[in-house]
Amino acid sequence: MSGRIRLLLADDHPVVRAGLRAVLATEPDFEVVAEAATAQRAVALAEGERVDVVLMDLRFGAGMDGAEATAAITARPGGPVVLVLTTYDTDADILAAVAAGAIGYLLKDAPPEELAAAVRAAAAGRSALAPAVARRLMGRVRAPGTALSPRETEVLQLVADGLSNQQISRRLHLSQATVKTHLVHVYGKLDVDSRTAAVAVARARGLIRR
Repeated sequence: MSGRIRLLLADDHPVVRAGLRAVLATEPDFEVVAEAATAQRAVALAEGERVDVVLMDLRFGAGMDGAEATAAITARPGGPVVLVLTTYDTDADILAAVAAGAIGYLLKDAPPEELAAAVRAAAAGRSALAPAVARRLMGRVRAPGTALSPRETEVLQLVADGLSNQQISRRLHLSQATVKTHLVHVYGKLDVDSRTAAVAVARARGLIRR
């Protein structure tokens, strides 16, 4: 890519955006052209501004989340690429972001030089993954039989959030029998025999959010 890389910062914390802007301003080929405090605003700006890379958080206070915004932005032909920049590194978050079309996934504690390299890689169309994220994804590839599928992870996260099977079936538009089947598979993969144990083990392993 020639010229300056035009960036959109999407994070609901003004202090975080200010810090990112200050760090990115030290790079001569970066230009922060817009900021968004909500995921919905990020989607609108990504369509209205000429942006190359969106730095996207995953959690916003209310409404659309970062993964949903990523999917909306990357679905548009010719739109910018999305580099997730977040504090969350669970399987649930990583899988949601990758499935939504994020080109990279970086953690907010990354050093400035790693962030700059990831932005340049993303702008050039190359994947940019934090080492911890790459290890998680490689672990899933190497041991697919014991890794939870994206749907199983989604179901278990909803269990952890306190939803009943009936509520999960409505949320995901699945039959209750299908929800139970997913949970049976989860129990087998995690070597547990209850919802409570499954949630505890999954949280301990970083498979779902706490």
